[in-house]
Amino acid sequence: MTRTITSLRERKRGKVEVELDGEPWRVLPAAVVVRAELRVGRRLDRQSARLLARELRRAQALARATRALAARDRSRGELEARLDAAGVSEAARAEALGSLEAAGLLDDTRVAESRARELARRGYGDTAIRSDLGRRRIDSETVTAAIEDLEPEVERARRAVEGKERTPAVLHRLAARGFSRDTLEDLASSFAGDT
Repeated sequence: MTRTITSLRERKRGKVEVELDGEPWRVLPAAVVVRAELRVGRRLDRQSARLLARELRRAQALARATRALAARDRSRGELEARLDAAGVSEAARAEALGSLEAAGLLDDTRVAESRARELARRGYGDTAIRSDLGRRRIDSETVTAAIEDLEPEVERARRAVEGKERTPAVLHRLAARGFSRDTLEDLASSFAGDT
C-alpha cells in the first residue's frame, strides 16, 4: 500500500519529522529529506522508499566516518575498514568517503606526512615509520613520498645519540626503533672513529 507524505516539520539539530497519511512516521536528517526529494503530497511508493533507504544508509555512513575523523585524522583505508566492520554497504562507504575527500577532510597524503614527521620527531627510523603508515592502510607510494620528505634517517640517528655513551646498547635501541642496518653501520663506524 502506498502512503502519502502529509507533513514535514523541522525539528532541532537538522532533523525533520515526517508524517504519513496524517500520522507521525519518522524523524529523519534534513539532508536525507532533501536528497530523497520528500515533500508534502508526495506518495511514498516502492521506488521513493528505495531512494530514501539509500540516502539514509549514505547519511549514516557519512556520520559514522565524520565521528571517527573527529577523534583523529585517519586514512581512507582506515575509515573504509571501520565502515566495513560496522556493516556499511560498499556503495554507501564509497559515497561517504568520496564526500569527505571532496570536502578536504580526508587526505591520505596529509595523514602520511603528518604522522611521518611526528614519528621522526619522536626518534623513529624509516622502517618503523613505513610500518606504522602501512598499518594505517596508506598506499606504498604515498608512504615513500612522506618518508622522502623527512630529514635523512642517518641525521636523525646521529641526533638521537648525541650526548650518549657510544655503546652497542645505543645501536640496539635504534634498531628497535626502526633504523635501518645501513644507518646503524654508519653510526657504528663513526663510533669507531671517535675512539
